[in-house]
Amino acid sequence: MAGSVADSDAAVKLDDGHLNNSLGSPVQADVYFPRLIVPFCGHIKGGMRPGKKVLVMGIVDLNPESLTCGDSEDPPADVAIELKAVFTDRQLLRNSCISGERGEEQSAIPYFPFIPDQPFRVEILCEHPRFRVFVDGHQLFDFYHRIQTLSAIDTIKINGDLQITKLG
Repeated sequence: MAGSVADSDAAVKLDDGHLNNSLGSPVQADVYFPRLIVPFCGHIKGGMRPGKKVLVMGIVDLNPESLTCGDSEDPPADVAIELKAVFTDRQLLRNSCISGERGEEQSAIPYFPFIPDQPFRVEILCEHPRFRVFVDGHQLFDFYHRIQTLSAIDTIKINGDLQITKLG
């Protein structure tokens, strides 16, 4: 998370500050996202702060290689947390990138939560010292903040072999 801001022309914003979800009904949103097309880039209104949660729901493709959330670009932008699901190794890798320097990668998880051709729900909860990451309602791991200014974390990027069905 962090980096460039998504193309705001693609967002469907109503006059009362609500967004239309995929079914066309209004939903209150702290996080404004344009169309849910992968690769995806969206703006987190006001940045992250303790108590704020980012929800990503989707369906893994039938023959996935990887799913990435928060991937960095060239030149590298600051990335508070990068999640990369590697299906061949059944790993969920986590890292950050600050001032062009990648941190120490973490990979330990109790189980690999993603199944090809199946839906998933990832919640990233921002707490004061860390992100808590839940997959399908189960806490999978904690990732301690490496970027100290949480409000600077204002962008989410998603790439890989998946369809996004909901963001919030």
